Amino acid sequence: MKVSVIGAGNVGATCAQVVAQKNIVNEVVLVDIKEGLSEGKSLDLWQTAPVNYYDTRLTGSTNDYSKTEGSDVVVITSGVPRKPGMSRDDLISINAGIVKSVTENVVKFSPGAKIIIVSNPLDVMTYAAYVTSRKPKNEVMGMAGILDTARYRAFLAEALDVSPRDIQALLMGGHGDTMVPLPRYTTVAGIPVTELIGSEKLDAIIERTKKGGGELVNLMGTSAWYAPGSAAAQMVEAIVMDQKRIFPCCIKLEGEYGLNDMFVGVPVKLGKNGVEKVIEVSLNESEKEMLNSSANAVKKVMEVLDGMKIL
Repeated sequence: MKVSVIGAGNVGATCAQVVAQKNIVNEVVLVDIKEGLSEGKSLDLWQTAPVNYYDTRLTGSTNDYSKTEGSDVVVITSGVPRKPGMSRDDLISINAGIVKSVTENVVKFSPGAKIIIVSNPLDVMTYAAYVTSRKPKNEVMGMAGILDTARYRAFLAEALDVSPRDIQALLMGGHGDTMVPLPRYTTVAGIPVTELIGSEKLDAIIERTKKGGGELVNLMGTSAWYAPGSAAAQMVEAIVMDQKRIFPCCIKLEGEYGLNDMFVGVPVKLGKNGVEKVIEVSLNESEKEMLNSSANAVKKVMEVLDGMKIL
């Protein structure tokens, strides 16, 4: 088994590290456009193998996609962060161009690979990769819901003073402020979370989750990487190990939840074939309204990208 991670920045390097340490694949390849960066990080990570007891080989390459040939899964983290003075449209244009170019190279050398998108804006970059790759919809997916639910569960564990391992949760919709948390589907060791925490405190945790990325940017001056990289690695593990895990992932919807030609997060079953099933949970009217609102926000950004004629 072989996994390639495109983009050797903090998120990509973390993803590569977590996948390697899980010892579930033979090789992890890091690719970056910056000379020597991926080679250096992969060498540094490989030198942790004797300490952390894993056998996964790590290889780095500066823009040479031939090294990724035959990958089973490819994680794309490439892109630029939004900088002061940069408009949303500027960010979309730059990152869509990057994701398009990367995807073309990925498909050229690994036509059967499952593609996981981490680049931002996440939902629209998943759309860009899907259109560019011309792959079946089950083979192209975005990582957002796992990260968002991880933040949600971490905040709940802290508030309730319980183990985060006992908390199960579901969020849907777009990645960011319009995400749709579902407290009805949040449990602690099978107990509905609403039995354990007041609505006011729960609402505050939900709002903190929606702005989780921004909180970290304000603290560090840059976006997060440990949790996003680990979340992407968890998706890789589910696919290469054929675990049939149920995760919220950004995928193309074709009628599910009443949405068509839309890329938003919904619960899916992840296995060796990628997205093996879209799970449609029952939503009440308020939840449906929030999901539709979130989908409409994503749709507007998709339309902006369409207007740029990049794809």
